[in-house]
Amino acid sequence: MKKWWKRAGMLFTLLIIIYLGVKPDMLVGKPGIKAESAVLMDMNSEQILMNYNGSEEIAPAGVSKLMTELLIMESVANGDIRWDDPVNVSRYASSVGGNQLALKQGDRFTVQELFQVVAVYSANDAAVALAEHISGSEHQFVQRMNQKAAEIGLSGDTHFTNSTGLSEAMLGPNRPQDVQGQTLMTAMDACKLARYLLNHHPEILKVSSQMQVSMHQRGIYMSNTNWMLSSIGGVYAYDGNDGLKTGYDKDTGYHFVGTAERDGKRLISVVFGTDTREARFVETRKLLNYGFSSTKVN
Repeated sequence: MKKWWKRAGMLFTLLIIIYLGVKPDMLVGKPGIKAESAVLMDMNSEQILMNYNGSEEIAPAGVSKLMTELLIMESVANGDIRWDDPVNVSRYASSVGGNQLALKQGDRFTVQELFQVVAVYSANDAAVALAEHISGSEHQFVQRMNQKAAEIGLSGDTHFTNSTGLSEAMLGPNRPQDVQGQTLMTAMDACKLARYLLNHHPEILKVSSQMQVSMHQRGIYMSNTNWMLSSIGGVYAYDGNDGLKTGYDKDTGYHFVGTAERDGKRLISVVFGTDTREARFVETRKLLNYGFSSTKVN
């Protein structure tokens, strides 16, 4: 009888140690995510492998430029604009804040030049200039953004108010009065948007995977804000990663929508709201590692 109780006590102690040392989600193989929300999708099957607060809306900052990129690529594909079209930089575009190239009013660049710095460097002034070029005004471009969101099945919790994802305070002194409000998005919608973009315009990966782009007229070079690119190397590089988009908002933190492919399996990950720039990549690595080692559906 004493032996039985001794074994039972040892087993109970072992279970306590496991419980205290390992989070419950780790016991079933899922990583603990330190972010406001996160989603992981198998792109081919559309299976959601992990969903952590994926339906909660948040200010996504530069991640919302995925919609801007989609509309630009559609406009080119439809023949509405061409990659070599010249784009004039307006007074408003030249004065927006956040990540920007310090473009000056009256500068002229091609659609392709500006598109590349939007996709790689998340330049806000370039995004506004393109939005105005395509639709005549950013306000009209935003209407197209929300129409497209409804068309591809994004939820009503996602709403675009400008082409950049910036808060009103960051849009500068020349913000038009009809450009108002805060862009909001859910992690699940960001994942769906990324999948739509990749499915319909897979060539985006040729742009988003570039380590660096240049503005030859200005003699300046911009490095990719995605530190997980496998081609970059370094501590955050991830084998198979070839895009997509980073974002930062002073109130909601650091964000990243990433994608990686291994052995024909492509994953899309979304991490919204980490405390540091580096943490968004650390948490993304957890998601991707889980996705490539698991076929389990959430």
